[in-house]
Amino acid sequence: METITDIQKRIQAGERILNIAKEYEAKARADTRNIFREVFNDIEIQALAAEELIKNGKATAMTGVPIAIKDNILFEGHEAGASSKILEGYTASYDSTVVSKLRTAGAIIIGRTNMDEFAMGSSTENSAYGVTKNPIDETRVPGGSSGGSAAAVAAGLAVVSLGSDTGGSIRQPAAFCGVVGMLPTYGSVSRHGLMAMGSSLDVIGPFAHSIEDARTVYEIIKGKDAYDSTSIIIEPSGKSLKKLAVPKGIFAAGGVDTEVQQNFESILEKLKGEGYTIEEIDLPHFKNALAVYYVLMPAEVSSNLARFDGVRYGSRVGEGTIKDFYGDTRGALFGKEVRRRILLGTYVLSHGYYDAYYNKAIAVRTLIMQELRNAFSSYDAIITPTTPTPAFTIGEKANDPIAMYLSDLFTVPANIAHIPGISIPSGATSAGLPLGVQLLGEQGSESQLFAIGEEIERNR
Repeated sequence: METITDIQKRIQAGERILNIAKEYEAKARADTRNIFREVFNDIEIQALAAEELIKNGKATAMTGVPIAIKDNILFEGHEAGASSKILEGYTASYDSTVVSKLRTAGAIIIGRTNMDEFAMGSSTENSAYGVTKNPIDETRVPGGSSGGSAAAVAAGLAVVSLGSDTGGSIRQPAAFCGVVGMLPTYGSVSRHGLMAMGSSLDVIGPFAHSIEDARTVYEIIKGKDAYDSTSIIIEPSGKSLKKLAVPKGIFAAGGVDTEVQQNFESILEKLKGEGYTIEEIDLPHFKNALAVYYVLMPAEVSSNLARFDGVRYGSRVGEGTIKDFYGDTRGALFGKEVRRRILLGTYVLSHGYYDAYYNKAIAVRTLIMQELRNAFSSYDAIITPTTPTPAFTIGEKANDPIAMYLSDLFTVPANIAHIPGISIPSGATSAGLPLGVQLLGEQGSESQLFAIGEEIERNR
């Protein structure tokens, strides 16, 4: 599989970007794993524009690099549907900020990838257009909700890709597909042009074959944006204590695959050999993050998805009164998981339950943030497995939403606390299924996580 460096070497050796772009376009169009929702028709135009950047001395590390974007990230003049029937045929009227930055840098955006509808799921089985198959084992899911973007990189159909992470939707599929997946600090990457799921949780980030490539993409897309009031300028964390923390009792509740645990312990031993001190620490509210997430996220979903009503965007079903076609449209064109989360969110925000559920979740969120802030005063990062299990088979958890939600057990605390995280491939099961370990750091500690991640890359 090629990296950004490999592509740049080909270009420096005299190969045309147009030929590289056509090569990746052909592979993407020939793929049969339902990885792409659409391969774009203007790839040649993009490639010629990238060649002009080189001629004019304005090339960047991303110039000529084929990249895929998740189907909820807007690219002006191209369809974007969040893999939902309710947005079928919708064409973006402007570029998302991340796409604008990538285009300015000369990246070649080859297509939009399949995903769980409106980013709701952990397997990409909730797409209205069918499940994406994991390139490592096509009987298994690629994870979700950014499963298509993870699979595109794992299958070599794109050098890097973008996904969105609301509770683990970059890091979890990265682990399932054996690639690097990064969640930046909340606000460090603009959400302008990302279809909102949970506005206080959503973050755009990269998939890549290496830490180096993830860092390159992050450096391009990060930064404060006038179009996004939640965007911030990150103040980098400078400390390096060579100390990592493991939450006490993370395996005590059960549900963690034996090979996942063994692989994790092996990585810890290798890091100790690199001079790291690794200690168990007590994080009593860490385990509550999943419950907090499944109160706050549906509440935000119920608000954000109210705009999809058959009037302003996409498709419409039914006629008659506004109430009739509004209900008919949302009932027919939203998938089962989306409807489930809208209903749950409406419930926790309703009179009589707001204080019992929503306000209590906000209070526990504050405790989790404080708890993690205290931990990072003494440690460089928290390390956990990325997922409790390797990739599961297609259909295995489709009728058990609680089991599906538990796939995010280790990933959701980062989104709750607005901190960065990264999943690094750490080995494989005896059956050859990829495994990953996750690093979580304090706000602005991306450089620190990259450095530790490179240690894991060298020693896995």
